[in-house]
Amino acid sequence: MAKISKNYKPTQKEKFMNAKMKEYFKQKLLSWKNELLKESSQTLNNLQSDNEAKPDITDRASEEIDRSFELRTRDRERKLINKINSALQRIEDGSYGYCEETGEQIGLKRLEARPVATLSLEAQEMHEKAEKRLN
Repeated sequence: MAKISKNYKPTQKEKFMNAKMKEYFKQKLLSWKNELLKESSQTLNNLQSDNEAKPDITDRASEEIDRSFELRTRDRERKLINKINSALQRIEDGSYGYCEETGEQIGLKRLEARPVATLSLEAQEMHEKAEKRLN
């Protein structure tokens, strides 16, 4: 893979998904994944250390709500890690940055905002409109 400097940002002027751009998004995804894994590890440690029962029923209820919220958050993050892994795989197979539906380029602004995006903005909007009609 290409070597990139810390202040590199992909631009419209370069060839789309050149080696430098792929490496940029790969590093961005790996960094995000590592951050999520670190938070997940901290949650496990917190859940294991907060195992003592509180004598007050209100404290126990509050703690249970906090624990439930934390577990739901971690479950969403687990799903996000799966999406990150899929995006990393697409970088490897050369399909990253291209819409799964139309094959067109996903815009750089969209990839910057949502590096795990699999659909172009237009395809995503069509999906959301279709979902609204079904609901």
